[in-house]
Amino acid sequence: MPHEPRSDDHESRIKDLLGRMTVEEKLGQLQQLAWAWNTGPGGGGTADVEAAARKGLLSSVLNVVGAANSNALQRIAVEESRLGIPLVFGLDVIHGFHTTFPVPLAQAAAFDPAVTRTDGEVSAAEARSNGIHWTFSPMMDVTHEPRWGRIAESTGEDPYLAARYAVAKVRGYQGGDPFDLSAPDRVAACAKHFAAYGGAEGGRDYNTVDVSEQRLRNLYLPPFEAAVEAGAATVMAAFNTISGVPAHANAHTLTGILKEDWGFDGVVVSDWTGVQELIAHGNAADEADAGRLALSAGVDMEMVSTTFADHGRSLLDSGALAQERLDDAVARVLRLKLRLGLFERPYVDESAAITGPSTRARAAAREAAGRCMVLLKNDGGVLPLDPAAVRSLAVVGPFADSGDLLGTWSLPGAPEAVPVLQGLRDALPDAAVTHARGVPAEGPDTSGIAEAVAVAAAADAVVVVVGEPPAVSGEAAVRSDLGLPGRQEELVAAVAATGTPCAVVLVGGRPLTIGAWADRVPAIVMAWHPGIEAGPAVADVLTGTVVPGGKLPVTFPRTVGQVPLYYNHERTGRPYDPAAPQEKYVSKYLDVADGPQFPFGHGLSYTTFALGVPALSRERIPAGELQAGATVEVAVPVRNTGARDGEEVVQLYVQDPAASIAQPVRRLRGFRRIRLAAGEERTVRFTLGAGDLGFWTNDPAGVHTVEPGEIHLHTGTSSHTHARQTLLIT
Repeated sequence: MPHEPRSDDHESRIKDLLGRMTVEEKLGQLQQLAWAWNTGPGGGGTADVEAAARKGLLSSVLNVVGAANSNALQRIAVEESRLGIPLVFGLDVIHGFHTTFPVPLAQAAAFDPAVTRTDGEVSAAEARSNGIHWTFSPMMDVTHEPRWGRIAESTGEDPYLAARYAVAKVRGYQGGDPFDLSAPDRVAACAKHFAAYGGAEGGRDYNTVDVSEQRLRNLYLPPFEAAVEAGAATVMAAFNTISGVPAHANAHTLTGILKEDWGFDGVVVSDWTGVQELIAHGNAADEADAGRLALSAGVDMEMVSTTFADHGRSLLDSGALAQERLDDAVARVLRLKLRLGLFERPYVDESAAITGPSTRARAAAREAAGRCMVLLKNDGGVLPLDPAAVRSLAVVGPFADSGDLLGTWSLPGAPEAVPVLQGLRDALPDAAVTHARGVPAEGPDTSGIAEAVAVAAAADAVVVVVGEPPAVSGEAAVRSDLGLPGRQEELVAAVAATGTPCAVVLVGGRPLTIGAWADRVPAIVMAWHPGIEAGPAVADVLTGTVVPGGKLPVTFPRTVGQVPLYYNHERTGRPYDPAAPQEKYVSKYLDVADGPQFPFGHGLSYTTFALGVPALSRERIPAGELQAGATVEVAVPVRNTGARDGEEVVQLYVQDPAASIAQPVRRLRGFRRIRLAAGEERTVRFTLGAGDLGFWTNDPAGVHTVEPGEIHLHTGTSSHTHARQTLLIT
């Protein structure tokens, strides 16, 4: 496992420190407290944190921002506490520190893990220079719930895509293999939330997850295992229950799977007051019981609540907590600090602190945002905008001239996004660009629609920028309705009715139901919440400077009543047959067409591509050979059949039509984003092994099997592809 190998020097120092520490100091190494935003040392809101650091009863602080603040607090811990053990500073650097990249769900739409690795590299350098050692990212929760606000932080509905992105983000934060966490431009990653948080019932945050062992292992765990294999330094426990047992008290997942099966030797941190919340879950009787359950199950550090520190001594004395478990948790925390180099270099060079986005960082964010955008529809070739033909352009909508496009979890003080209006004016200097808001992002006001209609009717083309504000996606931002907020749909309809060629730019942090108006407009671009360079990136795509190549990492339903709706669903005994839509006794709705508005993997381009029939390196293979490491290669010819250069994402799906445990109708097991010149042809190759062709069973011990039988291999440009070859496993 490519985790940073244990150092003999580190282990000897850990042993020495454990031998010198009191029980209270050990418990202090398991405590993380929150800092008050924008409050320096000596402020009224930070007295308890400083006192604990001075006594050596504090291990970590989150939300300290700024090199001077972190150094001041670090000096208290290092120079005034008995043992001088340094603090580790953590922060939710989710998709940027100063330089805000597109939200993670948008990054997944690039189908290019290099996008998220670049985000991690830029974010790590900016954060570490400002005294941050540890980021609570990446979030690897696979979800089928667009109502869940935290889908914006995820990489969507597919475990394979999420796993590829997990590896890239971890390496972006921590460096390559091998990596050096002590480097001045690296931070420790945290794979969260372990596990199955994305399965919350009804999409309601913090809600129950009832999941079988096979679904846990096949759907929710693969991204976490990939992150651990890539060397993720820490893992965060989830807020939810898992089949009745809260994740913070779940020894099966935290210890049995994570620490024992996967060999994870890093730190498991609780989520904010997650240990104390075991009482509200109905799992713990009181705070002492909560501390016992969580620490015994495998949580190593407690965020914000203080059950370990308050009750650890009495739990030890009574025998309710094993001394070995306490020492193991402390050793893991000390090992993290040693790997970060904090004992040798506890302070950050304040003169070297990065104070804002660099030109290079902005350029990287702009490129990333362009790669993330998805062309959902482009009837009649409305896009790209032709500068020679568009002498006047109307830009309307509540987000047309808005800097509020950074997305959820943008940090306080981060610069606003460049508005779309500015981006288009800069990109089309010879065009007369007019603007009208039309309607606010939320609320009943329609008084501005008439002005928007007037400017649209007078222009050669119109761009309508609508969607949801960042405040309604992210944590604790659950929506029961997935339509455009307020009266935005009326604005789109009114502008479309002018007959002026119209392109809608859709911004948001989740899939939205756009069936009510999608047919009225010829072109739709899903821009997500694109980050600091939103305006220039949108202009790049709309004008064809960047040819869109993104794909949907999550299904767009027609209506919220279809949710959950996802491509990798299991079959039923009475599946819907498009060839027999009149059949009543099948799995379907009476009042809406079957299937999504736009499927997983969908995305158009300004050129066209043709994929040939996939070819296999072998058509038969024994199951035993696969389990011993043999592989099968799939080759797919791809040709750019249009007149423009462009990029396409070739996708490979696996289907097992007859298995002892019913398998999804399709599972993504390969993707490759390639650039082809007009007329160019290339062959894309994928390699499949046991991990791609088999599945996990319901055995709680963790059994992965490859069964004999046919495997259907589908290749194409979305999850609705039909090209197929059959592999026989004997």
